[in-house]
This record gives sequence, C-alpha cells and structure tokens, in this order.
Amino acid sequence: MIEVNRQGEVWVFAEAEAGKLSDVPLELLSKGRELADELSVPLGAVLLGGDQVTSLDASLIAHGADKVYVVTDAKLDHYQTTPYTKVICDLIEEFKPQIMMYGATPIGRDLAPTVASAAKCGLTADCTDLQIGDHKPAGSDVTHENLLFQIRPAFGGNIIATIVNYDRWPQMATVREGVMVMPEADASRTGETIVCPANLGDVELPLEIIESVRREKKVNLKAARIIVAGGAGVGSKDNFDKLVGELARCLGGEVGGSRAAVDLGYVGHDHQVGQTGTTVRPALYIACGISGAVQHCAGMQEAGKILAINDDPDAPIFQAAHMGIVGDMNVVIPKLIKAIRSGAQ
Repeated sequence: MIEVNRQGEVWVFAEAEAGKLSDVPLELLSKGRELADELSVPLGAVLLGGDQVTSLDASLIAHGADKVYVVTDAKLDHYQTTPYTKVICDLIEEFKPQIMMYGATPIGRDLAPTVASAAKCGLTADCTDLQIGDHKPAGSDVTHENLLFQIRPAFGGNIIATIVNYDRWPQMATVREGVMVMPEADASRTGETIVCPANLGDVELPLEIIESVRREKKVNLKAARIIVAGGAGVGSKDNFDKLVGELARCLGGEVGGSRAAVDLGYVGHDHQVGQTGTTVRPALYIACGISGAVQHCAGMQEAGKILAINDDPDAPIFQAAHMGIVGDMNVVIPKLIKAIRSGAQ
C-alpha cells in the first residue's frame, strides 16, 4: 500500500570511528537543520558504536540535532554492514523518520544502499543539494507534499537531475564530504539523548576484526585558504612539483589536482579536487593546466577567488574563474613565483 505525505523526523547518520565523529555528519546537520525547520519536525542524529561513543551526543546537539538516538554494543565497536544495517532498520521501523542522510564516505556508501534494500526504500547517491518540495506524478490526481528533492549531477555532469521518491520511506540520500558547510557549534543548545537497545544477540558477525589501521590524509584541503591545483596540462610529475608545488609553497598554500592529474600519477588522490575528490572553499584557488570539466568545477566553484592559467583561451575553466591568464604555464608560473618572492622581500 502506498503511503502518502508521511511526516516524520529528519535523521543524519552520525558516522564515528575510534570514538570520534567524522566531519561529514556535522556538515550534514546544517542541511538537516534547514530541512527539519522547513518541515517543522525535529532533527535527529543516529549514533552507533561501542561504549566510547556515548560522550559524542553533546557535540551532535551543539551542531544542530534535537535528538540523538544512541545504540551501543560490542558488536558495533567496529563498523560491519550486518549489525549496523539491522540496528538502523529497527530504529526506522520504530520511529518512522521521513528523511535520512548519510555521508558519501566508504562506510556511508556501503551502509546506505544496504539499509535501502532492507527497508525497501529509495536512495540517491552523491547529492550536491537537498530541498523540500511538492510533486504530482504524471497521470495521478494526488499531489505528494513536502518530499525530499534529491539533486545531483548526472550523465557525467552534463545535467543536474532532481530525483524524488514519493511513495517509499524514509527518503534517503548520501552527500559527499565538504558539499555542505559545517555549522558553528553552539554549546548552549539543548537536546534529548535517547538510548535504544541494540538487539544483536542472535546476530553473528561475518568478520573478526583483529586490528584496524587508518592511514591519515597527507593534506587537509578543506582547511586550506590557498590551493594551487594542477591538471593534465601540467605535462609530467616533475613539472607538477616544479611549477604547481613551488607556487603553492611560496604562497603558503596546499597542492591540489584534477582527476586527470591524479590518474596520470602527477599527484596523490588525497590532493584530488572535484566530484570524486574533495569539495573545497579556499579564499584563493589557482587552476593550472586544468580544462574545467563540470566534475572538477563542482568541487571548487565556491572559492572566494579563482585564477585560471591555461594556454587554451576557450578552456571551460575560464567560465568558472574570476580572473584568467592565457599563456604557457611554463612561462607564466615562474614569473608569478618570481614576483611573489620579490614582493615578499
């Protein structure tokens, strides 16, 4: 039976590892707060893990959550698909949220579709925006109100698609890290912590995790005020370090790269900017030898100022840039470096 216009809470999956929240759920709480206020419903955060997560509810409330649903169990100490899916499906069955959001992290990309399959509801991956709206299906007399409009690039970034699930609940989406702006923490906010049972007594874990080792990222692009990024047009790994790396160093900035530069081995994946990399908002973004594919521009278009350097005057990157230099970067960048260093003396 189709359920029409279900009204329930907005939930965010509060991903945590080793007793620490990742940035993604805190970012999602900003959009969740906006959606919940528009729907006039509470904003909830779902926090699973071992005993070490019990102290994280205050941070979630400070960042916008009205309720924090906490489930602790030894079987939730390390992420595994089976127990996490069961717990979340049990919570959905009991509390009937309208919307649930996950970060498009390795965990979120594994968990969200598994929950969607078990709950028989829809899921849209890698959304860049979420809005509330009404929808009347073709050939129907029923208008479905207050639905989640799930907005994401499609067909290689050539179009922006708006996806609606109007008869399956909850409406679920994953959102990439950095797409939403992290809200400021407000320690004066108050909320409710709801401790729920895990009910995992009969669940057998398919894996035994002996040791967990997490490689730290070598660069924090999200926090950088200046990013100098290179693309395939840089020409080689040596040229990348000589030009892009040196310009970044003399500006006190970080090195970024397009997907093409990463695929060519010019720079590591941690430095990738774009839809399949990191979304950044620096004060200054310098794009060197980057053509300006939609996927890349989606990850840097909110920079305060964008300077593009490219020898092709028709390169799409100039459409996204505030300033542009048409010329050979092997000539332009050394001149920039010389001017910056002489000005600093």
